[in-house]
Amino acid sequence: MEKRSRIVILNGVGSAGKGSIAKALQQIATRPFLHVEMDAFLAMLPEAYFSHADGLIFETAKCDGKPSVDIRTGPVADRLLRGMRRAVAALAAEGNDMIVDDVMLANELEDYRRLLADYDLSVVGVFASLEVLEARETQRGDRMIGLARAQFDLAHKGKDYDFTVDTSNASAMDCAKAISRALHL
Repeated sequence: MEKRSRIVILNGVGSAGKGSIAKALQQIATRPFLHVEMDAFLAMLPEAYFSHADGLIFETAKCDGKPSVDIRTGPVADRLLRGMRRAVAALAAEGNDMIVDDVMLANELEDYRRLLADYDLSVVGVFASLEVLEARETQRGDRMIGLARAQFDLAHKGKDYDFTVDTSNASAMDCAKAISRALHL
């Protein structure tokens, strides 16, 4: 019997710890999982398409007296992110197991579920408190301050998860072990 590809999607706000959890899962899983990062796909965009209507527009506003950065995507960025989901499906078709690190703010999960219906798909919500997310965002130094605040209410809205973790007080490895036990990885 041929093995079906196993895909675990980690969804959550930027700085929630998805990338660290994915790396920890790679260390402990019994199968070789590829780590597919949304950020790696966004890095493919020409620099000129950041702050460009056809790519990504970052709009900073104040929310509760703190910065909040909304991201609008144009047709080039939309095409790229749709392509990412199709690349995941193409990798699965070749028998690859994957941990996908994404920030889904709209109907991306529906697209994933449709594209990956023939595979063993699990979706994990990665949560953290807004206070923790904002502190991490500041400490990282590679994020626009205010992204977490803008994504906080959107990333999990209307999403059904197979499992959830909260990284507010748990390490990436602790979260990875919990996910591995729950999903039998």
